[in-house]
Amino acid sequence: MRIISVSPIPTASVLNLTPAHQNHLSLLLRDSLSQMGGELRYEIEQNAYIKLVLHALKHKTSAVNGVLLGRFSGEDTSNPVVEVVDSVPLFHSQIGLLPPLEIALIMIEEYYASQGLSIVGYFHANERFDDFELGNVAKNIGDHINRYFPQAALLLLDNKKLEALAKGKDRNPVMQLYTKDATRSWKLVGSGGGNQLSIKEPSANILLLDYISSEKWQDIADFDNHLDDISKDWLNSELFK
Repeated sequence: MRIISVSPIPTASVLNLTPAHQNHLSLLLRDSLSQMGGELRYEIEQNAYIKLVLHALKHKTSAVNGVLLGRFSGEDTSNPVVEVVDSVPLFHSQIGLLPPLEIALIMIEEYYASQGLSIVGYFHANERFDDFELGNVAKNIGDHINRYFPQAALLLLDNKKLEALAKGKDRNPVMQLYTKDATRSWKLVGSGGGNQLSIKEPSANILLLDYISSEKWQDIADFDNHLDDISKDWLNSELFK
């Protein structure tokens, strides 16, 4: 088994596109956004957001990751938005291994395609509480997703914001937003994403605190769990019922 490096993940979305075509498409889409004049925003729905945070809390001493599912809307307006409708927790051990990642992404794409959703971003939480750096594993997986969705978001858990959540009434996500800049590098957008990253439901953090206090994170299953025991539901269909 090999650590993820530069080989493109053979997902259904990119099988018919060469790297050169993918890069050209990326540039065309970015130029279109610039011509529209609107600042690209990212809006994540409550359940998708909470699922990712609970996954990180379940494995506090490990790095964890996940993918964002959604759609791009607003092509013909001055207010383009990437809508993150759902999320899937991926791994909490050996998160850089390529074979299980390939399996997970193919299964995820096949399931969500029927709902008109695709992978639009990546979530990462570092192993150490005080680590706020975007590591190579996160960048590499983000690069793969960006190949076929040029507006991809890369979200990094901000543990300081998460810790401070109980002390205030902040409605902002406890995550930092990274996007690709003109040099094709991942760059932090504003201070924790500024106004470009928001939660669709204003009360999401209040509900998140309730789930934390009731230890709801214990009910989360990720792909690691599913690969060990196929009865574990990686969709977490019953989590919010």
